[in-house]
Amino acid sequence: MKVLIIGAAGMIGRKLAERIAADGMLGGVAVDRLTMVDVVEPTAPRGTIGDVRTAAIDVSSPRATEPLIADRPDVVFHLAAIVSGEAEADFDKGYRINLDGTRDLFEAIRAEHLRSGYTPRVVFASSIAVFGAPFDARVPEDFAPTPLTSYGTQKAIGELLLADYTRRGFLDGVGLRLPTICVRPGAPNKAASGFFSNILREPMSGKEAVLPVADTVRHYFASPRAAVGFFLHAATMDTARIGPRRNLNMPGLSATVGDELEALRAVAGDGALALVKRVPDETIIRIVDGWAPDIEAARARELGFTVEDSFEEIVRAHIEDELGGAVRS
Repeated sequence: MKVLIIGAAGMIGRKLAERIAADGMLGGVAVDRLTMVDVVEPTAPRGTIGDVRTAAIDVSSPRATEPLIADRPDVVFHLAAIVSGEAEADFDKGYRINLDGTRDLFEAIRAEHLRSGYTPRVVFASSIAVFGAPFDARVPEDFAPTPLTSYGTQKAIGELLLADYTRRGFLDGVGLRLPTICVRPGAPNKAASGFFSNILREPMSGKEAVLPVADTVRHYFASPRAAVGFFLHAATMDTARIGPRRNLNMPGLSATVGDELEALRAVAGDGALALVKRVPDETIIRIVDGWAPDIEAARARELGFTVEDSFEEIVRAHIEDELGGAVRS
C-alpha cells in the first residue's frame, strides 16, 4: 500500500504520519511507501516503513498535486488548509488554498482515473464550521450546511466536490466534519477556536493564557488522539455502508468553557487555573456565537468512529502524549 498525506506538517497530519509509520500498516495491510507533503517540508517520522518521502508543495499552485497522484497512492489524506481565523482575514488566500487546492487535487485524481482506472480512497478533513446558526441545543444529522464564515463555506464546497467525484467513480471519498480539536500542542495558531486549547495548554506549561469568551460558551470537541483515530478508521472502513452521503459528523464531546476550566483545575490545580486571564474579544465572540454547541453523530458512531467521554479524559490525553505524563506548571 502507498499512502499520501497532504498537509503532513500540521498537527493532525504529523500525528497521523507518526502513527502510520509506527504501525507500518493501515487496515492490516503493510504500507510500502508513505509520502508527506506540506507548504513547508514535513519531518519524516521514525518507524518501520522503509520508503518515507517528504516534500514542500504549495497546493494552491495550479497542478501542484499532479506528480503526487501520478504515483497512484492507494490512500490520500487531504488535510491541507488555512485555519478559520486566517481564512476570514484573508479572503483570497482562503479560497486559493482551501477551495482551489482541493479542486486541483480532485481533478488530478480524475485525470489519472480516466487514464488508468485509478480510484483511491480519499479522506477529506472537513469541519463543523459547515454549520451556521441559528441552532437548536443539538444540531441534527440532517441539518443543512449553512456556514457563516469563509472557512466553513470553503469546506462545504469541498464536501460537495468530494461527494460528486465519488458519485462519478473517480475516487472513493469520506469527508470528516471534525469537532474543534483540543488540546492542540505547540504554539498558538490563527484559528478562531485556538483559545479553547490555549487556556489548557499554556497553564499546564506554567504560562498565562487569554480567554476571550464567557465561561458559559458551549462547543463541540475531540482530542488529537481521537482525530487520528477518525482518519485511520475512514481510510480502512467499508464505504459501502455509508451510501451517497459521504460527509460524516464526527462524534465529539459537548462541553462549556467552564467545563474545560474545571478539568484544568482537577488535573493541574488552582495555580494553573489562575493563569487564565479573561480578556473579551468581540471578533472571536461573534465567530464563536455562530458555531454549533452540540452535534448529532449517530451515523459515525454506528460506523465505528469513537471519541472521549469527558474533558478530563481529553486533558489527560494531552498530558500523556505531549508532556511526558506530568504537568509543568
